[in-house]
Amino acid sequence: MFLISGCATIPSEAPQLSGELGKRISAIEKSNLTLLHRFFDLKRDEVDKFIEKEWTPIFAKEFFSEPKIQSAWETIVTENNPTDRLKFLIIIGPKLQKKINRKRLELIKPLDKLERFIERKIRSEFRQARSINNSITSFLVSASKVEENRNRYLDMIGITDDKIGVLIDGVDETVGNLVNKSRNIKSYSEKFIEKLNDLKKIIK
Repeated sequence: MFLISGCATIPSEAPQLSGELGKRISAIEKSNLTLLHRFFDLKRDEVDKFIEKEWTPIFAKEFFSEPKIQSAWETIVTENNPTDRLKFLIIIGPKLQKKINRKRLELIKPLDKLERFIERKIRSEFRQARSINNSITSFLVSASKVEENRNRYLDMIGITDDKIGVLIDGVDETVGNLVNKSRNIKSYSEKFIEKLNDLKKIIK
């Protein structure tokens, strides 16, 4: 705290204002981070449903359409040998699951990266807000400026709220498009990853 000489004094409201603002900053930060993680949990769930209901059936159909696989399966079905059928599934099953898991990771990874990116931005903004709050009393030279400074610093806290909001909307739209573009799944999966990577540029 700076010492003020002459007639000017630190108003009595300053410590209380600083304390209230500090509590509000921490509460808002916690709420923002909680909402952020819940939002991305929902987006990951949507991607999982897309993989299960849209991507996997198409992938399985294409996989079993491969000549070697199709021929082997038709032979097994024709001969109706339970042992051969079980052996086939034991061999093919893990391969199918591996490719499904790889696709999930491919789509989930950019979401995870974007979530961490936004979290870092939010934490950075609130660190700045706390720093501002720690020095707020040095700006309070009269009781008449208490409300003025309160609004000034609260405005500074929200400096990137609009940009983060745009980014969140972009994620929501991109995941929504992925789920709804079932007619062209392969090409849109690539666009999905590209779009999520581009969204980070909004608040860089």
